[in-house]
Amino acid sequence: MAEESGGAAPFTVDGLDELRAAVGTTLGPTAWLPIDQARIDGFADVTGDHQWIHVDPVRARESAFGSTIAHGYLTLSLCNYFLPQLLSVRGVSMGVNYGADRVRFPAPVPAGSRIRGRGEVLACVDVPGGVQATIRITAEVEGQAKPACVVEALNRWLA
Repeated sequence: MAEESGGAAPFTVDGLDELRAAVGTTLGPTAWLPIDQARIDGFADVTGDHQWIHVDPVRARESAFGSTIAHGYLTLSLCNYFLPQLLSVRGVSMGVNYGADRVRFPAPVPAGSRIRGRGEVLACVDVPGGVQATIRITAEVEGQAKPACVVEALNRWLA
């Protein structure tokens, strides 16, 4: 499962005050990441979701998609992979994934395509011990007009 280098360096902030000041900042893009059948099959094995549209290339060729497609939740999980490539918060003890407010899957990710992440810091609110940021992460598919996934990810950085 090859990964590619390149893309913009992460937007870096020093501490929670700079994170709060970053609201409205656009992030990325990351490097392109290949989504091959091996990655899709591995996700199917881990989750137990072996629906044919994901794991049967012969049958999927006859579908409306023309090939197998990545699971929506595989694409969503890769948004978390993109996050540290989009944003780096220094001077904190840790960052944790707190959840998501909104997730959409506007377009499929065909096997053999490449995706990358873009982001925007939408909001920051103080929470006990730190700051919770809402970051919209968009997974773009190379050559497609519609993104594969758009998530409003909630992340906490603690002092």
